[in-house]
Amino acid sequence: MSSEINEKEQQLKPFSTVQLLNFCLGFFGLQFAWQMRIILSGPVTEGLGASPLLFGLIWLAGPITGMVVQPIIGSLSDKTHTVFGKRRPYLLAGAIFASLALWAFPNSAAIAENLANFLHLPVPVFGGLIIAAIMIWVIDACVNAAQGPYRALVPDLVPTEQHSLANAYLSFAIGLGSVVAAGTAPFLKYVCGYQMSINAQFIMAALAFSLAMLWTCLTIKEHKYQKEQVSESEKQEIKKDEIPFMKKISNFFQSSPEVAKICTLQLFTWIGIMSLNIFFTQYAIHTVFGIPDLTTASEEVKNSYIPLMNKATNFSSICFAIQNLICFLVSIPIGLLSTKFGNRKVHFISLISLSIAFVGMGLYKEPGFILICMAVAGIGWASILALPFAMLSEFIQKGSEGSVMGIFNIFIAGPQVLVCTLLAWFISQCSYMVQGGINYHWEYAFFIGAITLMIAAVITNLINEKN
Repeated sequence: MSSEINEKEQQLKPFSTVQLLNFCLGFFGLQFAWQMRIILSGPVTEGLGASPLLFGLIWLAGPITGMVVQPIIGSLSDKTHTVFGKRRPYLLAGAIFASLALWAFPNSAAIAENLANFLHLPVPVFGGLIIAAIMIWVIDACVNAAQGPYRALVPDLVPTEQHSLANAYLSFAIGLGSVVAAGTAPFLKYVCGYQMSINAQFIMAALAFSLAMLWTCLTIKEHKYQKEQVSESEKQEIKKDEIPFMKKISNFFQSSPEVAKICTLQLFTWIGIMSLNIFFTQYAIHTVFGIPDLTTASEEVKNSYIPLMNKATNFSSICFAIQNLICFLVSIPIGLLSTKFGNRKVHFISLISLSIAFVGMGLYKEPGFILICMAVAGIGWASILALPFAMLSEFIQKGSEGSVMGIFNIFIAGPQVLVCTLLAWFISQCSYMVQGGINYHWEYAFFIGAITLMIAAVITNLINEKN
């Protein structure tokens, strides 16, 4: 069987630029939905009564589903053989169910009230927050169910020499999807004078995810499984060559000492990057614009802050749009530079630049300076989305791509648990009085993130690449 896999690898044709752009379109939709969830989940859940610690605990949906769903779905997709391909059923199912949850999430309070009325029960005090938490878990589980098989399409369909470039194109799609998702509402507000509602933004994300992934499933051709072409002896040989999932994990870590370094690199990297993704919008709202914590405020007080809250969330969206615009612009050059100079050197410089940007945002709260820091952060973000996967792909055994990407995701999802629990708890303990109530030192997340990114940069410099 290994000889057949090697033969298939040799038969893979190089992708043209047009094919690579088409290949990454589904990831555009996936990131569009994920970016909307990153930017606006904080204001929605805070409006339903979530404290900083509770907000962090709700964010556990991402890492836990990532650690559980991606390895399982990745392993299943390795063994899936249908006329629709190995990966496409998971891509489409994940997009459909995530899109339904994206629509429901900002309507959680209304759903809780209608559900209570239907069941003839009193509306729970935190009924809307419970529904919102469930919807976040569904969104994150479905995004993870689609993301792992999508990453596995790279070694499935793209020749080895183009793996770095293909992952760079996925980074390109992530940057573009994030720019459009984050920039639409501010653009409509400042250019057209129209403030897009949070509900409308989530509906937009749901449509982008489902339609883009449907296009990918219709246009990307996987190797079809022809049942009649597989003899009984070949079936027995396939079954004999199948490796149990736990054995795949063991083989994954034993394949090379460099694999452990790459996993450790990811662990520290994602502590840093999730410190930004989880807490930046709350930092913009409460630290930059000075809005006090509103979790226990009355509806009258909350309503009085709506104009300033809209301004703060629009600013957060602009910051994420700037970060991802730079990611979009530099993702392909990073892929080309890594091909010339090596993944390690390019990634090391990118992580250093990202950590400096984090320190800057922690020290200075002036909006213009924060925009510059987020632009610099876009360089590191583009590298994070591509080069660790490219380095890992050098050590992947053929036939286990989905499982390996799922296992590798544990070192992306696992660090998020620390951020959602320990860091969220730490911030909840760092309150101070402001006019109108209390506030929290959200900027502390960036100092901790900068330290972990520096550690990741040091580890990157210790990795010995094959090529």
